[in-house]
Amino acid sequence: MYKDLKLEKGMYHITGKSFTDVLESMDPSSAYADTPLAGLDAYERQLKRFGIRVSGVHCDRVEKFFSTTDSAVLFPEFIRRAIRSGVEQSLLSDITAVHTICECGEYQPAVFTDTTAYSTTVSQGSALPVASYLESSNGIVLNKYGRAIHASYEAVRRQRLDAFGVMLRSVGIKLAGALLNQAIAQLINSAEDMIDVATTDTLVYSDLAALYGAFSTYDMTHVLASPSVAAKIMAMEQMQEMASTQPNAILLPFGSKLCKCAGMSEDYIVGLDSRFSLEMITNGDLLLETDKLIDSQLDTITASIRVAFRMMINTAAATLSL
Repeated sequence: MYKDLKLEKGMYHITGKSFTDVLESMDPSSAYADTPLAGLDAYERQLKRFGIRVSGVHCDRVEKFFSTTDSAVLFPEFIRRAIRSGVEQSLLSDITAVHTICECGEYQPAVFTDTTAYSTTVSQGSALPVASYLESSNGIVLNKYGRAIHASYEAVRRQRLDAFGVMLRSVGIKLAGALLNQAIAQLINSAEDMIDVATTDTLVYSDLAALYGAFSTYDMTHVLASPSVAAKIMAMEQMQEMASTQPNAILLPFGSKLCKCAGMSEDYIVGLDSRFSLEMITNGDLLLETDKLIDSQLDTITASIRVAFRMMINTAAATLSL
């Protein structure tokens, strides 16, 4: 039962497993089907065990985690989940086709080459056109991103967990923004099609239609633009009806989702098919100094992650230069 588990620091240091993975192996969620605890994962059951409320009117304060030595072990995972929540609320997961875990600092991808037209016919006895999927000769180095937050235990212990969580999520959102900028740079550098806007100096709807027309085999599911360029698109006459009928997503008339990307250059608009374009490579989850957090030595909370991106299929993205 979840109430009998012995929690210890070492549960954060098991190779290939997250803290929640370790908890789940000891206390499987499948055992709680058709019970009042169904729907909670192993970590959430531990919060319930120690009566730690992380949200709501009766939300607890940070110091509640440190009521016992066992409950203190849960604190790093709270921080990790809060920051990850910010990352997951970003556009990044929406435009990534696949997420690969690489255990080292350099990733060796395989490259798919398929250039012969599928309309090419083959006479009897002749060889079929060849597509190759071979290991690349060039590795991809993972870049490190992160933040060190100066916050002593005495400073945060009386803070409500929901307020503390908002601050951590904001770090996650900003971290995701930095990752997104790297992803967009990779798209721009790798996109096979480069379309030039007409020489009118003004972005018009026909330019967006030209970007849409650059996709043949694949579809343009998303359009990425800087905030100022996205505002210009929203001001177009063709967008007035679309904006009013799509409260949860801004769709262009031809169905692509318009995405405002803070930090993106105003020199480009990027179109992509999110199902085939980007591979996100990380060397695991967010990295925290868990032992210090458990011991309430919060002089500095560090959170970091190593990430790289690559274009999987070049023709699944196109750029419109402004």
